[in-house]
Amino acid sequence: MQEFIQFPQIDPIIFSIGPVALRWYGLMYLLGFAGAIWLGNKQADKPNSGWTRDQVSDLLFYGFLGVILGGRVGYVLFYHFDLFLADPIYLFKVWEGGMSFHGGLIGVITALFYFARREKKHLLQIGDFVAPLVPLGLGFGRIGNFINGELWGRAADVPWAMVFPADPLQLARHPSQLYQATLEGFCLFIVLFLLSRKPRPLGLISGTFLLGYGICRFIIEFFRAPDKHLESLVTDYSLSMGQMLTIPMLIIGAWLIYRALQNKSTAKEAV
Repeated sequence: MQEFIQFPQIDPIIFSIGPVALRWYGLMYLLGFAGAIWLGNKQADKPNSGWTRDQVSDLLFYGFLGVILGGRVGYVLFYHFDLFLADPIYLFKVWEGGMSFHGGLIGVITALFYFARREKKHLLQIGDFVAPLVPLGLGFGRIGNFINGELWGRAADVPWAMVFPADPLQLARHPSQLYQATLEGFCLFIVLFLLSRKPRPLGLISGTFLLGYGICRFIIEFFRAPDKHLESLVTDYSLSMGQMLTIPMLIIGAWLIYRALQNKSTAKEAV
């Protein structure tokens, strides 16, 4: 009989002082945010970058608000609208967990629109600047999901399959959180970082992020277990909610890349 990896029960709280507690998931958010600030400041410090450290700080602050507010609203509307209708206060019960990447993306885009108007910058110029910073947060966030033993994958018999303590069925499953951390985090970051180091058409990085994330997420959804209340909507021959929400990203990302390659102006020239 094949032996599978037993995932240990890890306390989600690292330490607490009175009513204040530091959780693993919160630490991952902080690491992602700190990494984005560090990399953003390095980009801003380059000669003729068109950016200042104050602008980077403001941009990431608005982006962080967009992630939190948009992620929560998106999760409730996309995945738990029935609970919201029964109890609108559920929207504010953030301690119960629940964040949606696609909702967070909408929140960030809204924040970028506001920042672009305030700073009188082109929206795609801002998108090209911030896109390489995002995978850092995505990667750390998925590691946080893994440490928490949540958002596990579908049942599997691969040698690295894991049994998560919180799984009521106690099945060996794909550690899809690590798949996402690797593809959406590390791999996508490398692609965008290398692309950002050279002159490129305006919008190319933004489009590459949308298309790249969309492809990674679409593939990983085949290994990720659907949320319990959505299982009736998902079969072996249909798309998951995550895949359906990703399709617009694939279309818009491909369009932005095509548009950028048709445009001879570089992001630097568009400052």
